[in-house]
Amino acid sequence: MDIEDRRRYFIVGSVILEIVQPLFRTKLENDYTSRGLGSFQDFLNSQPVIHILFHLRHRNAICCKDKLNCRDNSKLPLIYCQWNLLYTENPGQRGHNCHCKFTANQVQLNELDISLAGLILLNCCNLGPADDNAIHKLRRYKNDYLSHNTEGEITETEYKSLWTDLTSFILQLDPNKQDDLIRIENRPLDEGLCSRYNIDLLNIHKKLNEMDTSIQGIGSTVQGIDSSIQELLSYHRNEAICQYCKKKLKEQDMDEKKIQPYKLGQDIFYLHHQIHQSLEMDACLRYITDVVIMDNGRLVICLLDNDSLLICNTDGSQEASITVEGRPCFVTAVNNSTVAVTVYMLFNNQCIDLYDINQKHKLKSISVPGIKPYCGITMINNKFVVGGLGRLLIVDHQTGETVQIIETDCLPDRIHASGDRIFYTEYFPPKDNLYWYSFTNDKINKLKLPSALSSMTTLQDGSLYVLCTDGSVQHVSSNGNQFKTLKTNQSQFFNDCCWIQYNSKQRKIITGNDICVKILHEV
Repeated sequence: MDIEDRRRYFIVGSVILEIVQPLFRTKLENDYTSRGLGSFQDFLNSQPVIHILFHLRHRNAICCKDKLNCRDNSKLPLIYCQWNLLYTENPGQRGHNCHCKFTANQVQLNELDISLAGLILLNCCNLGPADDNAIHKLRRYKNDYLSHNTEGEITETEYKSLWTDLTSFILQLDPNKQDDLIRIENRPLDEGLCSRYNIDLLNIHKKLNEMDTSIQGIGSTVQGIDSSIQELLSYHRNEAICQYCKKKLKEQDMDEKKIQPYKLGQDIFYLHHQIHQSLEMDACLRYITDVVIMDNGRLVICLLDNDSLLICNTDGSQEASITVEGRPCFVTAVNNSTVAVTVYMLFNNQCIDLYDINQKHKLKSISVPGIKPYCGITMINNKFVVGGLGRLLIVDHQTGETVQIIETDCLPDRIHASGDRIFYTEYFPPKDNLYWYSFTNDKINKLKLPSALSSMTTLQDGSLYVLCTDGSVQHVSSNGNQFKTLKTNQSQFFNDCCWIQYNSKQRKIITGNDICVKILHEV
């Protein structure tokens, strides 16, 4: 399992669903409006279209109208569920075995997937040779690389050969899609969205068609029907988890049935342990600015006044201390053995330092022009996200290059990333807005909360806990549309806390202030 293979699958799937599919629908709309037809239903009811589509579903049929154009196709590319979406039999037309006994349903263009929209375009619309070839190839790419890809991955070799042709054919149909292609190509992996796309892209229509065929021969294929039903259920939107997701869940010792959305405001955590001052540590905790909990359960604590990183266990037992050349402000995990720290240097350029917490030494230092080290640091798609004046900076952690700048119109603070979104609040003056930038739509959104924000973290189901300066904790829905204040029995655990972080593998929250660290376990 390769995270980059997964991301490549996500990129190609995003292009198919977000660019190609709407583009096909637009092409269809342009075609029927150019004929003076007022709706897609009128288009489907027009004599040439219904006649062509009828023979793409029915064999050995001679129509009572337009007999010269009847066709007996060796293959029937329009499958039952697609035909039934488009047409309904007119009960008043008895004795006819042709297209005249069918009438178009009130189908909307947004109900057509890429396969059906492409089929109609290729057979019923006026296309030039170049557009015809582009639509044919794009439809084939979806089938070849996505429709049967239950692993949810695309290798680098496949991707390189596919991407050039994919973009070329899209730009043939609409040259204005260049910016959209660039935006999606740079998109980080959003596992939740990728899983939903995986279900949309799998060839479920084929499974339905196979079931329908089996049911017609019910006398001898009862066992086959049961097998088909079970296979289809495994793909069903409310149950399906692709093979990649199952592997990932297995690695994390998590069963897919356990991933249930939380009810906003419900009791989720309880206080397990608290580390306060030097009661349980050899070193005095002096002005903690940030803490990260690693996937293996260790804590890495930024001690601003000590110019050091403290490595300890959740029970408070200390492992080691690493001296930092400068003042450590914020920390994020790169992997189980490496952390990245934003460092404030009084007379030098501000930087990101990478430390090996196993070997207890600095790996390298990355100078980032424009970085404000006190704004926070997080990772998205194997890249650092840090704050600058009126912007978010996306930094390649291997080359140190700033690969993207996102304008924010404020100094972003308490930066946090999850999925394809980067969350932040305003550094000064503090305000009661939670902001997030989405790579999916390239937009900044905001949600107004009861008071100014001090920190936020994403829980396992995609919802967020947000600490506010009035002492409340807001539980924000995964879509960012609503929130609910935690009850006192839960919010009391976060009294006087100014930072928070959840680790999905440990299923723990760490929170605290400048002298105290609290560890909360999931109920």
